[in-house]
Amino acid sequence: MKLITAIVGAGKLDDVTRAVVDAGARGMTVAEVRGFGEQYGHAPGTSPAGRATVLLPKLRVDIVVRDRDAAVVVDAIAESAATGVIGDGKIWVCPVDGARRIRTGERDDDAV
Repeated sequence: MKLITAIVGAGKLDDVTRAVVDAGARGMTVAEVRGFGEQYGHAPGTSPAGRATVLLPKLRVDIVVRDRDAAVVVDAIAESAATGVIGDGKIWVCPVDGARRIRTGERDDDAV
């Protein structure tokens, strides 16, 4: 199993949700977050030197998928979140050692 974590623009939730559902994801968690990347929260072409770093509003999307589904879901997120502008976000993929559905007791792939 894989944990896919994506940081995307705050206005892309509907697009990302549709894309991951169409890609076969069976659930996701979304949280409002704030942060900065390479531009330190400043517009392209400006320097953050001597200025306060700006924490921009973003969304964090977490999805656990079977190994075989990870690449398709990552591609779906990337394509649906892209605007071509700095600040579109990042995606990380990490291994998941185990999972358990609380209600039924199902484990691992069956719990995803």
